[in-house]
Amino acid sequence: MSAEPIKHRILIVDDEESMRDFLSIMLHREGYHVDTAVDGAQAVTHLRDHSYDLVISDMKMPRMTGMELLAHIKDRTPETVVLMVTAFSSTDEAVEAMKQGAYDYITKPFRNEEIRLIVKNALERRELRQENLALKEELGKRFSFEGLIGKSKAMQDVFTMVKKVASSPVKVLVTGESGTGKELVARAIHYNSDRRDGPFVPINCGAIPENLLESELFGHEKGSFTGAIKLKQGLFETAAGGTIFLDEIGELPAMMQVKLLRVLQEDEFRRVGGIKDIKTDVRVLAATNRHLEDAVSEGSFREDLYYRFNVIRVDLPPLRQRREDIPVMIDFFWERFTGETGVKVTEDAMRRLIDYHWPGNVRELENVIERATVLGRENEITLDCLPPNLVTGMSSSVTPLTDIPDSGMDLDAYLGEIEKEILLKALVRTDGVRKSAAGLLGITFRSIRYRLSKFGLGDDNEE
Repeated sequence: MSAEPIKHRILIVDDEESMRDFLSIMLHREGYHVDTAVDGAQAVTHLRDHSYDLVISDMKMPRMTGMELLAHIKDRTPETVVLMVTAFSSTDEAVEAMKQGAYDYITKPFRNEEIRLIVKNALERRELRQENLALKEELGKRFSFEGLIGKSKAMQDVFTMVKKVASSPVKVLVTGESGTGKELVARAIHYNSDRRDGPFVPINCGAIPENLLESELFGHEKGSFTGAIKLKQGLFETAAGGTIFLDEIGELPAMMQVKLLRVLQEDEFRRVGGIKDIKTDVRVLAATNRHLEDAVSEGSFREDLYYRFNVIRVDLPPLRQRREDIPVMIDFFWERFTGETGVKVTEDAMRRLIDYHWPGNVRELENVIERATVLGRENEITLDCLPPNLVTGMSSSVTPLTDIPDSGMDLDAYLGEIEKEILLKALVRTDGVRKSAAGLLGITFRSIRYRLSKFGLGDDNEE
């Protein structure tokens, strides 16, 4: 008869020879591979030479106690399960061992069936934990990439594109609505490229005043303008050997577009007030939430600069177009904020999270989950810990106007926000079917396509 296959490797540590022999024979008959050690010091040698699934250790031993051995194991091989054996009078110490990471303890004398069951349960628990870790790692490989999360085909296509372009010096334009993760895509490209050891320098082109933007990008010489009390290096110098990420490239003023075009063409720039050109070794990535094609047609964005950037384009879909990613992202953000996995979401809460149209995209979902970690029950997301606008299915980014501000207002921008909100609510009401939304609003399908395109909503190929 062939021998039973070895299931797991177990180390028995006890200074009593009779106890070592008894446990070794019993567990060997169960099909386990068993080694023994006379004390903790000898056990350390075994642990250095072999990998064990389970260690069964006596509490009281010469040279190294069971508690000291437990600390050694948890420090070096925390995945190893430890089972303590103790006399009845030492149960307090055994309980303390469990607090320090032991799986369980057995008091002498014990029955054979008792130890068989405890060993079986301990090893099954280890297997389950290892499977969970492997599954989590596999899910991470399948559904995430450098902080980007998604199992949808749209996001898998993004991951594939990032991997393809990372090793090339080609210019990349990342497009998508605010909050979709454009900077994460840029970072993923940088950290998977041969420039990964160089700096990654992001700048939001729309957040810096026009009169300061040139100095921020290219630096300035001492005395070049009032307040320039010393030489300052710009971001194109500090990013040398790495990547500079120009977020919201569509907001660049016309003069800065000209200067940036020269950098892209000649790989050199000049500081404000400088008289010599400086060579640069920087990969340039850009992103925008605008339709640059429209900006080119309107004359607000240079066509030659647009084509310089639009060599490779990565389009990030809004969250409402990849709702199947939402459960995966909920798990990701919950673990980020709490350190715990396996969050439970009640059925009504999950329905709201899936159905909501997410105008703020991934950034808004992240904020909602952070709120839920504070207001929700332990490891559970319920309807009452979600924001009121999400529960009702409505979102309002427009402040009700009771009077015209003393400082005046931008009427076109205000009316645009109202129009955008009405369009979104119509799409939510009709489950994203644009023909139905157009009928609900009393406008033509061609009109709703134009209006949605104006606000960067939807895909022109959608029906």
